[in-house]
Amino acid sequence: MPLPPQPRHILSVLDYADDLPQILRRGVELKAERRRGRSPPVLKGKTLALIFEKSSTRTRTSFEVGAHDLGGQSLYLSSKDLQLGRGETIADTARVLSRFVDVIGYRAYRHSDVTELARWASIPVINALDDLEHPCQIAADLLTLHERWGGKFKGRRLAFIGDGNNVLHSLLLGAASVGLDIAAATPRDYGPRPDIVAAARERAKESGSAIDLTDDPKTAAKGADAIYTDVWVSMGEEAEAAQREGAFKGYQVNDALLDLGKPGVFAMHDLPAHRGQEITDAVMDGTRQAIWDQAENRLHAQKALIEWIFRPARATSRR
Repeated sequence: MPLPPQPRHILSVLDYADDLPQILRRGVELKAERRRGRSPPVLKGKTLALIFEKSSTRTRTSFEVGAHDLGGQSLYLSSKDLQLGRGETIADTARVLSRFVDVIGYRAYRHSDVTELARWASIPVINALDDLEHPCQIAADLLTLHERWGGKFKGRRLAFIGDGNNVLHSLLLGAASVGLDIAAATPRDYGPRPDIVAAARERAKESGSAIDLTDDPKTAAKGADAIYTDVWVSMGEEAEAAQREGAFKGYQVNDALLDLGKPGVFAMHDLPAHRGQEITDAVMDGTRQAIWDQAENRLHAQKALIEWIFRPARATSRR
């Protein structure tokens, strides 16, 4: 008897990287369709369960609205309310939810927990953020750049200024997959994981993108088309706040740093922002930013990813 087909998970950017050009084009289409009051009923009769260990504004809202747009429904499950909080294993939770719902979004503290859920689930699992990657955010970021640059990534340079965290990990993999040059400036003790950098460099060999790592924000920002930053203290790192704020002094995205970029350079931030730390009010509220487009595009990019899960994209060539 043939085995049932394996569900299509999104645990990493690498899970959808080969189909990124098509996913981004579809995100643009879905955005336009929503503004015309139309969306494909990909989730008709289906339920998206959201297990969240961390608080959220954009991730939760975009998933819930996206599920509704696609004709389905969402079910928010705080980890404090589940039996996970009383010792039930992730494997048992996966088995049970697979009988009730059709797809799970999991926002977790540990990547190992996300992979464990996917291992035992018979339905798709989407990584809605963990300590290693943030693949849904990066799909929205690339969609924003796709819109700004007319779908052309070659010859463009993205600078990342800040912590070598989950966002940077996914940015490195995403940029390398579409042929976008990326320069990341992080303090010496806060760089990205070597295995993620190695994986990104392997993809960069095929796409032709350049990956530069430095500890100098000005070096990374020089000649950039876009400059991206993230919080210095992520959820779960509050005990390190004073140490981190000292280490990241000088890594602020401000008008002076933007002036080092190319004409037309703009700032990006995945939010929430700690204004006055990693980014200034002047940049956040000014005209040289794409931050609010990024936030909106969480909805459209995630809808494209959900559609990709249930309607597999044809193989496409990398850009």
